[in-house]
Amino acid sequence: MHFKKIPFICLLLLCVKTVIAQPVKPMPAGEILLNLKKLNVLGTAMYMAAHPDDENTIMLSWLAKERKVRTAYLSITRGDGGQNLIGSEQGELLGLIRTQELLAARAIDGPEQYFTRANDFGFSKNTEETLQIWGKDAVLSDVVWRIRNLRPDVIICRFPPDFRAGHGNHSASAYLAEEAFKIAGDPTKFPEQLKYVKPWQPKRVVWNTFNFGAVSQKPTEGTWIPVEIGDFNPLLGKAYTEIAAESRSQHKSQGFGVPRTRGLRQEYLVHKLGDLAQKDLFDGIDLSWGRVKGGDEIAKVLDQTLKNFNPEKPSGIVPDLLKAYQLVNKLEDEYWKTQKKKELEALIIACSGLYFEANPNDFAAAASEKVAVTAIAIKRSDVPVSLTGIRLIGLSKDSTLNVALGNNELQRLSFSVEIPKNQALTQPYYLAQKKMSKGMYRVDDQTLIGLPEKPADLQAEFSFSIEGQEFKFLSPVIYKYTDEVRGELYRPFEIRPEVAVNIADKVYVFAEKQPKNVEVTLKSAKANVSGSVSLELPKGWTAEPASINFSLANKYQEQKYIFKVTPNLNYAEGIVKAVAKTAQGAFDKGILTVAYDHIPPQTLFPPAEAKIVKLDILTKGKNVGYIAGAGDEVPSALRQIGYQVSMITEKELNEDLSKFDAIVVGVRAYNTEERLKYYQSKLMEYVQNGGNMIVQYQVNSNLQKLNDGIGPYPFKLSRDRTTVEEAEMRFLKPDSPLLNVPNKITAKDFDNWVQERGLYFPNEWDSKYEVILSSNDPGEKPSDGGLLYAKYGKGNYVFTGYAFPSAACRSFRSLSFVCQPDFCWEIVVFKYCENRGIVLNTMPRFFFFHMSCDSSPQGSLTSLDLCSVCHSAWIETCLCHRP
Repeated sequence: MHFKKIPFICLLLLCVKTVIAQPVKPMPAGEILLNLKKLNVLGTAMYMAAHPDDENTIMLSWLAKERKVRTAYLSITRGDGGQNLIGSEQGELLGLIRTQELLAARAIDGPEQYFTRANDFGFSKNTEETLQIWGKDAVLSDVVWRIRNLRPDVIICRFPPDFRAGHGNHSASAYLAEEAFKIAGDPTKFPEQLKYVKPWQPKRVVWNTFNFGAVSQKPTEGTWIPVEIGDFNPLLGKAYTEIAAESRSQHKSQGFGVPRTRGLRQEYLVHKLGDLAQKDLFDGIDLSWGRVKGGDEIAKVLDQTLKNFNPEKPSGIVPDLLKAYQLVNKLEDEYWKTQKKKELEALIIACSGLYFEANPNDFAAAASEKVAVTAIAIKRSDVPVSLTGIRLIGLSKDSTLNVALGNNELQRLSFSVEIPKNQALTQPYYLAQKKMSKGMYRVDDQTLIGLPEKPADLQAEFSFSIEGQEFKFLSPVIYKYTDEVRGELYRPFEIRPEVAVNIADKVYVFAEKQPKNVEVTLKSAKANVSGSVSLELPKGWTAEPASINFSLANKYQEQKYIFKVTPNLNYAEGIVKAVAKTAQGAFDKGILTVAYDHIPPQTLFPPAEAKIVKLDILTKGKNVGYIAGAGDEVPSALRQIGYQVSMITEKELNEDLSKFDAIVVGVRAYNTEERLKYYQSKLMEYVQNGGNMIVQYQVNSNLQKLNDGIGPYPFKLSRDRTTVEEAEMRFLKPDSPLLNVPNKITAKDFDNWVQERGLYFPNEWDSKYEVILSSNDPGEKPSDGGLLYAKYGKGNYVFTGYAFPSAACRSFRSLSFVCQPDFCWEIVVFKYCENRGIVLNTMPRFFFFHMSCDSSPQGSLTSLDLCSVCHSAWIETCLCHRP
């Protein structure tokens, strides 16, 4: 059956929340009453900040559940440049995780979640750099687009538009809020948007002053109003501080689990633009039905509905809700008509006791494959309800039914549909195309811009007659299964390529003039797939065999194939691409699924290709021990250039370490691995006895308490960093063997760096260390501590703050060097290149200093030392110095 797009889908994208991977969510009586009261509130607030976890979750839950206004959080980015404490995903994959964590947070605290197309490219020291990388006009248009969609009465910024924000992305989010406020109501600005929305002028912009401590500080500037947001909501049985703690704890990749707090919580809103609020955030804004023509009659009906509500029998108010729905449907104001119809529909479903969902028999299918779907519907009340039809939008015809739903009697309907041959693959819409630029994702469909995710590829439309009134409700076609430990679970239904093609490594380094094996794994999305797979190589490169026939009998079957690739001696680098051909066509996409217990599985289909590089490279030693930190891919890169890499766990740390020619400590290992402090003396003994130890950058907060530090001689980590990728690299000791033996390192080797030069550089060190490299951002003093070397006993120790180990690097040149030939040690330096887009390093945007909510800041807090306490409140006094 040919797939046809339905015109009203575009309206759904603009006016309602994205349909996400969950069925109907039943409402307890307390939530029903809360949402009944919300029906009488016509106001909208939009909260703005730069990243996931920047939002003040207490303020958001207070706005949504106490003030009962429509509330949205606009995060400029998806947090692609943050840290990852739960896995190795970085860059766009981390952004994918953090998007789902934000959706989980919003499901708890109540607001809607939106984004712009901007990419979190890492730490930035000022607004100007951030806007230059993002593209000022592009990201501003996205903010204006969201304002015109949401029509907020007030915009609340998390940060000020200056250095106090502590991060160029932060200050840029406030700048964008103010600029968008000025032009969102101007039809000459971004007129292409007016095909879908109308200009809108918010009433005011305020700044929710940040405070990371237990006690908020009154603003010292401008005009401001206080707000008490620590109220207790008896309908929910929780204070907004408790709700916010549950919400903020969804940011698991950032290690942001926080305790529930209780008691008064006063914060401050500083006036920035628009009409001045005298006492209340919504001063001068009519939040009643009086703001729309025809609203008075609706208000009367809803007031009576509230009086008639019986929490022990919610179904009693369904006739009142249906009457209100009819009146709302007559409104001329399309914005409030759409919004309040959505709210009423949710209440009608809840009070009628309706539950419905459509479940396929598997979680994935390929084009042209038939899928069995089971739809269920049940009504748990005495409200007269009939199921009059079920269809899969665009895939099945309307099923004409007239099934009266008995009280608590489950109705089940099974049918099958065929996935269209031209059905698009299921993957994050903003990752489906190559980036527009380093700072901006490409999204061609205007209606998708800003949504956390696109609507489900398959949606079921359920038609009901409720007390004689007709309704059509959409529900995602979603796979349901049972886990023996976690119970009933859901995962999104996926459309996959008939066969996915994965190349084993991202980069293949031909360090010698010899062939190298390239491993390709095929994974079928349906049974009985056969064809051939081959490699496409640059001119002069060859693969043996030229092609391999395959046959995959079972769905999800995987099979590995090996090609022997010989480099072209006159061609230094290029791309190898794997292609599988079947009767259905050619397939050149891999498959990658990000799966954690706290989010739904996320699948994407990256190009089936890898970088191939031919280098004349010298190495010394063979056996490298690697102590993993918080996610990097250095071990794989070391193996590519010929090293034997063994991962060192606690078991190996208790054994003889002398078998290793070198030991490399991963990024932030001293921050995340508690056991390291117990083995530090043994590691230093290894160096003293002739071993070689290379420690990659560590964060100066939450560093394991080591009496003698992490090196053989003292050095102190700072917040110093070089963020400009093109910053000049100065060789302080150009004749040092580290830069000359066995491969010469030159300034050219630092070209095309990705994200940041380095971070958390030492700013004090013992005189026994040699300083090798120096760099700095424009206008700042040199940072000489980025690479320290010390001879210790018979061995050698290196600490590097330079971000050599960017995770998921797509292309690099690899060189090794030794201090002196007789020391027999080595360190590997990588040169990165971003010409394929998603390369990002593993640095955290901040490493937060944790403490209990009733304590005061401890220790020496300097420029960017921030404390994560009480959800999103920030201590202004922590920012002691201008970054």
